[in-house]
Amino acid sequence: MTSTLAFCEAFENLSKRVSKRVGLEQRLDEHYPIRVTEWLKRLPWIEIGILALAAGLRVAMLDLKPPHFDEGVNGWFADQMTRTGYFRYDPTNYHGPLHFYAVFLSQTLLGRNLWALRLPAIVASLLAVWSLLRFREHFGASTARLAALAMAVSPAYIFYGRYSIHESWLVLFSTLFLWAWFGLWEKGERRFLFALFAAATGMILTKETYVLHVGSFLLAGLVLQIWQRLLPSRPEMPIADQRWSWRDLAAGVALSIFVIVFFYSGTFWDFSGLSGLYETFAAWFHTGVEAAGHEKSTFQIGPLNYYWVALMARYEWPALLGLMLCFRYIGPSDARLRYVAIHGFGVLLAYSLIPYKTPWCIISILWPFYLILGAVMLADASLASRIPHAIPRLVLAISLACSVFLSIRLNFFRFTNQEEPYVYVQTFPDIETLTKPLLSMAGKDPRYYHVRGQILLESYYPLPWMLGDFTQTGYYKKDELPENYDADFVVAEVGQMEKIESALVGDYYKRRFRLRDSQEECVVYFRKEKFDAWFKGAPPFFPAGQ
Repeated sequence: MTSTLAFCEAFENLSKRVSKRVGLEQRLDEHYPIRVTEWLKRLPWIEIGILALAAGLRVAMLDLKPPHFDEGVNGWFADQMTRTGYFRYDPTNYHGPLHFYAVFLSQTLLGRNLWALRLPAIVASLLAVWSLLRFREHFGASTARLAALAMAVSPAYIFYGRYSIHESWLVLFSTLFLWAWFGLWEKGERRFLFALFAAATGMILTKETYVLHVGSFLLAGLVLQIWQRLLPSRPEMPIADQRWSWRDLAAGVALSIFVIVFFYSGTFWDFSGLSGLYETFAAWFHTGVEAAGHEKSTFQIGPLNYYWVALMARYEWPALLGLMLCFRYIGPSDARLRYVAIHGFGVLLAYSLIPYKTPWCIISILWPFYLILGAVMLADASLASRIPHAIPRLVLAISLACSVFLSIRLNFFRFTNQEEPYVYVQTFPDIETLTKPLLSMAGKDPRYYHVRGQILLESYYPLPWMLGDFTQTGYYKKDELPENYDADFVVAEVGQMEKIESALVGDYYKRRFRLRDSQEECVVYFRKEKFDAWFKGAPPFFPAGQ
């Protein structure tokens, strides 16, 4: 009996403890939805939406466009890293090693395909949009969001953000450099110092044109100081007390040097690459002055060239508006926005003076004008007092809507149309006449990766990357042609057909295709014996004996 009572008391006590515990959990459950709702409300949904829009426009149908000439070169460099085990820096290439390492990592993890080739540039392009959103710390959320939205839907940033080239990285590090620069100016906090070193290091690792941007940042500060003596800024915004130590400065310098040496030395396997840090400028200066066929003389007026402004007028209306609104900051105005306007003009002027011009460089020019656009249209009280509130918003809506329309048309419908100035040295979809039989047959039977091929073209990229898994493909130029044409497939320009056909032995399927604009039409010969299954026994266009 005693044991029964003791058991009952113990059970009652346990029940009370469980009830209390359950009651607590019930109360937590009652409040849990409220906490989640509050957390969801605090999320920056507008910024998330801008990034989602940017991501969607950059990844949708990513493999729709064949790899560009430069993409093939960059992919080939990454392939060499796989073969040799390290990156050998070539100063005559005047592109830093960062993008090649990113492509190497992407291809190692995801395989050799267009998604892996282009993913690093897409990530850099999205991070550049994110970096403009960080300017809310300096100019407010509205200005930063409008600038980021303009970049998110820009035809240039989408078109070249879907290219596996270096420029998106340069944009990312340039925007972060300015964000950190302003952070030291306004707050002097330690985090901005390290962000500045990281951004500068990233620019050095990306492309030799970092000197234009760093030089413009420095000169803009000098010009601002001179201009403020004539027309003082309002507010003037003196430099804040710096909250970092000399130890922090030394750590930032040491870390930057280590990272630069690490990458330029091929992860310490080739220290001769370090001399390329300065040797590259001789090659770059020569190419920039000579233009190498990339001059835009039809846009020349005296010493200046309005090529970039013409591109803005055709595609980039928000940036063009920002460029025109820069004149607002000639008079007394916010010192920081004055600085942005001076820097933007400085970069535009530098790129205009250089004869060598490729259209993808425009993404390094546009972004400061987005900040000016947002500041004037949404935050400038003096403008709002003179112009009805609805007019700036209407102008913004029209310009952004045009950007969306032009982006969709360019990126998904006219991506190889030679009438589009952004389409430059672009590979045509017609390249599948050559690559599809090879890749399809090899996908079914790996032995086809070892068919013998000869490519007799002066300019053959992106083929070395697209056919990089084929082990017996030779690439030849006019002064180094093969001794015979006994191969399973032969590619040449149509002007070489007579010579090649007189030397071919056996039956071949013959097809013509266009590799890119400004290049002669090409022809490919497939050995009938090897590719009969693909062409399904159709009579060869070039039978033996003809």
